[in-house]
Amino acid sequence: MSNSQKPVYGGQAVVEGVMFGGKHHYVTAVRRKDRSVEYFHLPRKANPALTSLKKIPFLRGIIAIIEASANGSKHLNFSTERFDVDPKEDDTIKEKEVSKLTMYLGVAAIGVISFLFGKFAFTLVPVFLAVLTKPIFPSDFAQVLVEGFFKLVLLLCYIYFVSLTPLIKRVFQYHGAEHKVINTFESGVELTVENVQAHSRLHFRCGSSFILFTVIVGVFVYMLVPTTPLWLRVVDRLLLIPVVLGISFEVLQVTNKLRDIPVLKYFGYPGLWLQLLTTKEPNNDQVEVAILSFNELLRREKVTEYELENKEIV
Repeated sequence: MSNSQKPVYGGQAVVEGVMFGGKHHYVTAVRRKDRSVEYFHLPRKANPALTSLKKIPFLRGIIAIIEASANGSKHLNFSTERFDVDPKEDDTIKEKEVSKLTMYLGVAAIGVISFLFGKFAFTLVPVFLAVLTKPIFPSDFAQVLVEGFFKLVLLLCYIYFVSLTPLIKRVFQYHGAEHKVINTFESGVELTVENVQAHSRLHFRCGSSFILFTVIVGVFVYMLVPTTPLWLRVVDRLLLIPVVLGISFEVLQVTNKLRDIPVLKYFGYPGLWLQLLTTKEPNNDQVEVAILSFNELLRREKVTEYELENKEIV
């Protein structure tokens, strides 16, 4: 089966584990304190309204990002609660849990809010830093470039320094394991630890690439609006966040489609370079967890597809 015929799967690293998502399910595998692996599963519920919106170019990126932030937070919450707890103590965890509906809604909301807060911060802080250089770079063109420079520096510094912490370093290793599994699957090779380790930890469709594209796309979009007065510049930046996100998502999709075309594939390289910071080489145990997570997703996807096919026959 060619890559174009293969189903498209996405993933996310969590604490001591990996989440993968397919057409019908999301599955996370987490390495527990006793070295066992526990799974967390959520069905992918179809929403007719969102499904329709995700077919509209530029708008579909906004929906996908919000959906990914909300869903990813649920799996991240599961992993942080479980990874360092002995399975024998699970009853204690369950006693502290609120209803699943409340937990899921709360975690999803926190995930979306955290994403929006981070986006606002990385959008506005460079604006105020660039304003400080206005005596040196007074033109609108120069101000937008300086603003983009500060945004890129802040992004790289933030990723670099958080990657120095032991916990985030391991998350980045699982991020690398996630990419290796996807690359192995897309190449049609059997998912063994040895085969997965032989593949790249970088992937054109990664969210890290998307983040970098928002910086690059933002520079071009902001060229279309004035940089003075300051209040208007701030308002413009906030109002243009959905525009920048929507265009960046489309750029990400295009670079993924061009990745096998000579010369054109280099358009996606800036995103791959950023992944040198957001991914680390995983060890075999981490790759094993990623493989288990992906195989469990494939199993559930096949079961659902089989049930749907038989339902249509009946």
